This record gives sequence, structure tokens and C-alpha cells, in this order.
Amino acid sequence: MHYMHGYGSIWPMIGMIIFLAGLIIIGLFLVSNYVSGGRKKDSLGILKERLAKGEIDESEYERLKSILEE
Repeated sequence: MHYMHGYGSIWPMIGMIIFLAGLIIIGLFLVSNYVSGGRKKDSLGILKERLAKGEIDESEYERLKSILEE
């Protein structure tokens, strides 16, 4: 096996970089999931919220709901 200036192989360093990159990616995922409240809204849920807030009326809700369910 080839050694670099007596310090050992390069593979442990590459493994550590991959491991640290994986930890950073997992950490970013967990933070973004925590910030978003752990749930993603679907289109029908957003439509129901708009109806509840009074942004749209019932006829508009039914029209948009039928479009979404197609």
C-alpha cells in the first residue's frame, strides 16, 4: 500500500470527509423539517384553508376542488 509521507493512507481522510458531509446533509434536513413544522401542505389542504379564511367562497371552492380531483 502506498503511504503519503509516513502519515498513512488517504482513504481514512476521504471516508471522514464523506461521513462529515453526510452529517451536514442530515442536519440540514432535520433543521428544514423542524422549521416547516414537520408537515407539507397538499393542494386540497391549502384550498380548505383559503375557504376557512374567507379568501374564496363555497362555489369557488367546489370549482377548484373538482379541478384538483381530476
